[in-house]
Amino acid sequence: MARPGSGLSGLGYPPQNLARVVVWEWMNEHGRWRPYTAAVCHHIENVLKGDARGTVVLGQVDAQLAPYIIDLQSMHQFRQDTGTMRPVQRNFYEPSSAPGKGVVWEWENDNGSWTPYDMEISVTIQNAYEKQHPWLDLTSLGFCYLIDFNSMSQTNRQSQRKRRLRRRMDLAYPLIMGSIPKSQSWPVGASSGQPCSCQQCILVNSTRAASNAILASQRRKVHGQGGNAGATGTLTTVRQSNTFAGTSLWSPTSSSSGPNDNNISVGGGQAKAEQVQVPLSKANFPCSPVMPSLSSHGHHALTINGQNNLNRPGTQRISMGTARGAIPSGVPALPVKNLTGSGPVHPALAGMTGILMCAAGLPVCLTRAPKPILHPPPINKSDLKPVPGINGMRRKTKKKHLRRGKNPEDVVRRYTDKIKAAPDEDCTICMERLSMASGYEGVLQHRGIKPELVGKLGKCGHMYHLLCLVAMYNNGNKDGSLQCPTCKTIYGEKTGTQPPGKMEYHVIPHCLPGYSDSKTIRIVYDIPAGIQTNEHPNPGKKFSARGFPRHCYLPDNDKGRKVLKLLIMAWDRRLIFTIGTSSTTGESDTVVWNEIHHKTEFGSNLTGHGYPDPNYLDNVLTELAAQGVGEDNLKD
Repeated sequence: MARPGSGLSGLGYPPQNLARVVVWEWMNEHGRWRPYTAAVCHHIENVLKGDARGTVVLGQVDAQLAPYIIDLQSMHQFRQDTGTMRPVQRNFYEPSSAPGKGVVWEWENDNGSWTPYDMEISVTIQNAYEKQHPWLDLTSLGFCYLIDFNSMSQTNRQSQRKRRLRRRMDLAYPLIMGSIPKSQSWPVGASSGQPCSCQQCILVNSTRAASNAILASQRRKVHGQGGNAGATGTLTTVRQSNTFAGTSLWSPTSSSSGPNDNNISVGGGQAKAEQVQVPLSKANFPCSPVMPSLSSHGHHALTINGQNNLNRPGTQRISMGTARGAIPSGVPALPVKNLTGSGPVHPALAGMTGILMCAAGLPVCLTRAPKPILHPPPINKSDLKPVPGINGMRRKTKKKHLRRGKNPEDVVRRYTDKIKAAPDEDCTICMERLSMASGYEGVLQHRGIKPELVGKLGKCGHMYHLLCLVAMYNNGNKDGSLQCPTCKTIYGEKTGTQPPGKMEYHVIPHCLPGYSDSKTIRIVYDIPAGIQTNEHPNPGKKFSARGFPRHCYLPDNDKGRKVLKLLIMAWDRRLIFTIGTSSTTGESDTVVWNEIHHKTEFGSNLTGHGYPDPNYLDNVLTELAAQGVGEDNLKD
């Protein structure tokens, strides 16, 4: 079975006479490498042959990719309208594999369209298909899916949900022979061709110029001090600086010149770099404690190589654990945002910080942010236990509304008291004075409610035109409840517009960070795609449901069980989800969270949606209360 980098020797560079198929891939927000189409890969390869440090405009080959460009030097895809940056990589497969034959395996998504598998999975499926296996288990690749070739379906082993899959023929991916062209990391040389005038290229070119100037000044300073024979260590300064090309800038070299030598390689490739021996003294490093590993008992070589990750297969990329272990003690590490979907530092800010620190003679390391631990270890069904004190392990959505009044006027009158003398202040619904008629006069006609009538809500005491409250009720869910637009106090039982679905909850035998003395409550929400109804933004239009089933976690203690009971109540009232526009992807008409935060990260808290978080349970109780699901609703 062909895998990325199969048949490659050394550091991923195949022999001169070996043919291989090239697949370009980009990293999505979940840390998965997604392949570009064969046509796009051919286009990238053609640009690469002409200028290995140039820019690829993807819209020239695929109109749907018009906003995207690829910078071959930084190995990033850039979306020009939003500024989003994503890493890209160049991967290699055997000519006999699926991409070499033009075979594409796809699964049917919720919208009825077809989505291609990750290339590694597609290669695995094709290999099993060619060997006439009746089925294929993808668990070894990290996915709980079973592929059935007889029915051409994919089954989720946890939810038992089936999807169709298909095999189709497309253009074969580009085939290359001979040695892979070596690309150089900026700021070496100048780019060929006319420079682009877009803001992204202006930023990249100005950053390169600044880096060139800084490194040039350092080289002049280094050559002027090179004759100092009293140095206790040596530093190798380089012509090239590395980029955000997918690995940590610090990695251990494969050889050592002696027991007292610390050889550190920056980058990870094998290309030669211009090296200048620089004395390690307090004159060069005023803040010498920054590198405590550089002792005075031996020579220490710091090597930065100029080979970026353009030609490195995925299997050769350094893992986060290795990269962190290779960072010298005391060297500041900046976890860069957008490389793995998380991290506190934006690449542009991290890059400029690195340039400034290099100019000051300080070492700096740009690292990938660690990946979040989203799920617990595999669990047998026999280990799933009911939550103590809670009946059952599953709920289904119910349209459970209060008994509605005979008409909207009855609902408004139920929660308000009439005011004879209206105060001289504004009605915050229509923005007219309360002493004047409602702004909905002539727009809304209701028998028995005159435009000048004013009412005071019973709990909070805020006053509005009764006709304005009727208009607000008609514009809402019409579930028999009212919510004060000023203080958000809820009158009656508020319900939402959550689509039909299932909620499961059970105890698993694992502990959350910060709750080592408790097991874990796992909640599984599953909502399928469907058609919007009259209570939704676009009735009659399809809505999508991305990322389901969604797994959420609570500690199995008294407070965690209390939160679970209230979440079940919020689910029954259809308040957990709604249909709207995703704040992360920008997709409209999709199922989104409805202002009740959940912890979806099991073993870490890198995204802010995990543990430890000592304030989470209190915060979610407050959010539930704001939806009208308070602790006073719990029955003994």
